Amino acid sequence: MAPTFHLLYLAILLAIIKGGSSSVGVCYSIWGNGSNFASPANVVEMYQSNNISRMRLYEPNHMVFDSLQSSGIQVVVGVRREDISLLAMSYDAADLWVQRNIRNYWPYVHFRYITVGNEDIPGSYAQFVLPAIQNLHNALRVDGLWHRIKVTTVVSPSVLSVSSPPSAATFSDNTIEYMAPIVRYLYSIGAPLLTNVYPYFGYVENPIAVPLPYALFTSKNNKLLDSGLVYTNFFDVTVDAFYASLEKVGVTGVPVAVAETGWPSNGRNSAATIWNSWVYITNLIRHVMSSQGTPRRPGEPIETYLFAMFNEEWKLGGLRENHFGLFNSDLSPVYPLDFMTSCTTPICI
Repeated sequence: MAPTFHLLYLAILLAIIKGGSSSVGVCYSIWGNGSNFASPANVVEMYQSNNISRMRLYEPNHMVFDSLQSSGIQVVVGVRREDISLLAMSYDAADLWVQRNIRNYWPYVHFRYITVGNEDIPGSYAQFVLPAIQNLHNALRVDGLWHRIKVTTVVSPSVLSVSSPPSAATFSDNTIEYMAPIVRYLYSIGAPLLTNVYPYFGYVENPIAVPLPYALFTSKNNKLLDSGLVYTNFFDVTVDAFYASLEKVGVTGVPVAVAETGWPSNGRNSAATIWNSWVYITNLIRHVMSSQGTPRRPGEPIETYLFAMFNEEWKLGGLRENHFGLFNSDLSPVYPLDFMTSCTTPICI
């Protein structure tokens, strides 16, 4: 693809993110160890310059918090995996965690969610997720912050028995003992359930069940009919599979938010291309910004976070997970970028 087209698509994407009261955020991973990695202050400036109003962090980082003060950016902050069991077993530890990472910065840093676990159900940490959520929530109650900051967890579709068709989805046999009490508690405190949704991996793992156009939001012929509902993309299928699973454990008032989604611009699979990456992300944002919701939840916003702000060249696992970013770790854009564009109309793909 010619450089002018690269510039056009990235400019359009950023224009879409900038428009209106977007419910689209971007994940910021600070696990990188490259010597030229952006400083937190630089990153916050990049979010602000592109009017990206929500940031997801995978663990607390006080340098990032310092840079976020009075920025207006809403923050999702995760608990480190190695801290989950301690927070589950000790209210005092949870209260200290809240003091160090929340109270010391609130209200100058606008925290939105605290997430306990990132795809840790099922697994050895699964038993600790709910009690850690409860202790952190109770610590927030001391200052009345629980009305403003919700505690939740992030799960993958692996907690479901199936994801398609959505009406057949349930929490799987090896996760329901954890998921049912968690989602009931989330309902009681008014918190959403967060999940990571990757149609790219659905396509790579089963291209017959998930054809490429169905994954990219470009399908004209691939449609799924399920209990009177029509699905034209795999993203909505996955989100609604979670709603169906919630209903089957008696929970109907917990919103499902997407904590990660993206498409690689490079990789070992032929679908990991610059073109497909921008088709997916552009159409995803148009879909989310339309506020049309999903077939099972029409008109309900789908809060969504793109993965990720930066490519992760240092990350182990080869090309499979290294090229999901909007920018490289040296701050150069993955594609030519015109920050001064005034374009607000997305292209038809």
